[in-house]
Amino acid sequence: MFSRPAHLRRRSMLGAIALSFAGVLAVAGCTSAVDQAATEAGSAEVTEGGVLRIGDAGDLTPASLYSGAMAQATLTGLVYDTLISYPPEGLEPEPALAQSWEISPDGRSVTLTLRPDVTFHDGRPFTSTDVEFSLRTYADPMRAGQLASTAGLITEYDTSDPHALTLTLSQPASNILDLLDIVPIIDENSMAGFDAGSGYIGTGAFRFVEWKPGTSMTFEANEDYWDGAPHLDGVEYLVIPDAQTRVSQLRSGQLDLLLAIAPRDAEQLESDTRYQLVDQVGVERNWYIGANVQAPGINDVRVRQAIAYAVDNDRILADVYQGYGTVGSLPWPDYSPAYDADLNDTYAQDVDKAKALVAEVGAIPVIPITYTTGSSESEAVAQIIQADLAAAGIETGLEPVDQATNLKHLIGGTYGGLWITAHTYTQYTPATLPTSAYPFNAQKNTSNFIDPDYQAAVANAWQIVDPTSAEAEAAYKVLNTELLDNAFLIELFASENWLAMSGNVHGVDWSKKAELDLSDTYLSE
Repeated sequence: MFSRPAHLRRRSMLGAIALSFAGVLAVAGCTSAVDQAATEAGSAEVTEGGVLRIGDAGDLTPASLYSGAMAQATLTGLVYDTLISYPPEGLEPEPALAQSWEISPDGRSVTLTLRPDVTFHDGRPFTSTDVEFSLRTYADPMRAGQLASTAGLITEYDTSDPHALTLTLSQPASNILDLLDIVPIIDENSMAGFDAGSGYIGTGAFRFVEWKPGTSMTFEANEDYWDGAPHLDGVEYLVIPDAQTRVSQLRSGQLDLLLAIAPRDAEQLESDTRYQLVDQVGVERNWYIGANVQAPGINDVRVRQAIAYAVDNDRILADVYQGYGTVGSLPWPDYSPAYDADLNDTYAQDVDKAKALVAEVGAIPVIPITYTTGSSESEAVAQIIQADLAAAGIETGLEPVDQATNLKHLIGGTYGGLWITAHTYTQYTPATLPTSAYPFNAQKNTSNFIDPDYQAAVANAWQIVDPTSAEAEAAYKVLNTELLDNAFLIELFASENWLAMSGNVHGVDWSKKAELDLSDTYLSE
């Protein structure tokens, strides 16, 4: 049985800080390989040089760089820095490109002091105007940044001091620091390459070298990195769609690190001391059923509620993912101020309730269920859901798609009926999820669910300056009721992500949004 390891921490002030829409769920609860690695790292000499080879299913999509999908997150995590950094285990911000910050009592302005010693990869000094450009670019709706609505609240930028700036907001935003943790600081002079996928210039620990579509991305160490030169010479990200091929290449030494691992593969690797299974602490993955409320059949809320009652989440967790996760009707982890134990089992399986709702509705057309290819786990979950819905009187058809198509549907809201994938952002301030995440955004979401009561509940939670106050908690209760009553998203279970890597890999860290931090990573002999 797997036990939870501790995870390695960086030496710097950044500390340790994902969205994968892949059809692979990483398990939770493996052996303490990281404890072993931490012991080795503390006693062994750090080795300089070498190229870390990462394997994953997804390919880079330049037009969706801000989406958070794993290939994009790998690039942004290596090449770019952010203004602040949350540790994975909490929401106490730590300095990054911003050395300090102050939020006004009314929540309408933020003043930041920037590091004076940072340069972009081309040698140009980083200044306050780069922060303004990065935030304005991210706010552009065409960029598909999930926190674009929060960035859009910034109405004025005072950049008169190159090493400090003040942001003026049109309203208070309880998640303004979330934005500063998430938005990468990009280079205005390299936007042609940024949009084409041919060149990315940031201030991060690694420089972008090349993207070969469908094959790989390569990066080299930034020897002038403001937080110290990386130990690695470079990083190679390899696009390998088949999960079993990735595992085989890890075993054969062709890969050093996998960004996700299926439960059955994790069990096999766990018993072999040549490999490590690393819990990405603080990176929540919430697997769910989404519903396009404009699609025939599921435009009736009673059908969506019937689906929620019909599905056996406990069976999915036990049979497919071997119990590594937490079932709940709401998206929040138990440390979130929006967590509500009394409401969290609202949609515990009740087939009789599901059948009664179906009987009220009458004839329901066949509903498609889209899921992402790439793992037997995804297909197994889809088949269980299909069988559960059939038992309640709802007929469905399964429609597998690749990751790129899934991401396109997710951003565009073009699913034909139901879909199964994962969301994140529950690990952030509660207002971030319903103002930002594609499936939840109150103004425009994947479900095409637009409702004034839901919008009002989200706006209320968003504008409270202190997200942990009693006022905020009362607002979250209203928000939770809206999520449950409308059932445009049906939560299945939550789990932290897991990395699988060779035993000679040390010092791997990550951001709260699952971007890898390889600035202290090294390969032992």
